[in-house]
Amino acid sequence: MTAPAVEAHGLVKRFGETTALDGFDLEVPTGTVLGLLGPNGAGKTTAVHILTTLSRADEGTARVAGFDVATEGARIRSRIGLTGQFAAIDEHLTGRENLVMVAQLSGLPRDVARGRADDLLDRFGLSDAGGRAARGYSGGMRRRLDLAASLVTSPEVVFLDEPTTGLDPSSRFALWEVIREVVALGTSVLLTTQYLEEADELADDILVMNHGRGIAQGTAAELKDRVGGETIVVELSDPTALDRASDALRDIAGGELHTDPRNGRLSFPAKGDRARLAATVRALDDADLDLVDLGLRRPSLDDVFLELTGERAVADEAADDVAQPTGGRR
Repeated sequence: MTAPAVEAHGLVKRFGETTALDGFDLEVPTGTVLGLLGPNGAGKTTAVHILTTLSRADEGTARVAGFDVATEGARIRSRIGLTGQFAAIDEHLTGRENLVMVAQLSGLPRDVARGRADDLLDRFGLSDAGGRAARGYSGGMRRRLDLAASLVTSPEVVFLDEPTTGLDPSSRFALWEVIREVVALGTSVLLTTQYLEEADELADDILVMNHGRGIAQGTAAELKDRVGGETIVVELSDPTALDRASDALRDIAGGELHTDPRNGRLSFPAKGDRARLAATVRALDDADLDLVDLGLRRPSLDDVFLELTGERAVADEAADDVAQPTGGRR
């Protein structure tokens, strides 16, 4: 069997009295995308820093591209690309000069570096802006340039640490397309993100982590199923009619009806049965109840974390806010 592109066992990392990683395990099969999902402070960036040799673990072992992160860092750095949470580009250089510089620092001859830079600018839709100083780039363009720089050496494994943080929806969707192209070429990817939708779109499998350890793993659909899959949500125009609505929907909901008196909402699992939605409409109409909204809702990131941890996915800033090395791509 092919060895995993990335694997970690029992990683522990402490910063003073703060434990950023607490027995963390991970495996990225070769040629796949693993989404590492969690709130700020869960330990995602700490794990990436260890796996990319920017930081050392206090305990545990890890291998990337077949090499030990503790003893074979140089070999790993020559085989990986890294895009951090903030674009690591020189704003005074042009887009092309940024890529040529990274290529030459990686040991490519100047003529090869120039050719590689032109290829990447074209591939990432930056050819027209390649001769302009990067300080004039939009946020989405900076992120695309940063990702292009991480691919200069055609790495076996790419680490994307919250690559769409701070981007508007249009720029985020554009970057998703670029990442899909990278994956289509056979590159193995570890993607950290706070967005369930992003992991859903890009990852073959998702590892949910919180407080420095993995707490659940599966596809996006499997994780959503753990919180009941799709939910039928009803919002009444008259919140005082909540009891009447509950009576009308009790048989359809099958004993799983949840009510929120504050805003006149009712919800219950759809159970994958779209006929339940039609039955709900009929029952409410028969009871002469007026609605503000009625529809199917998919679980959110908060829903997943509420089910897995018993708390909302609020930021636990301490672990990842400790001073750590900042990201380049090697």
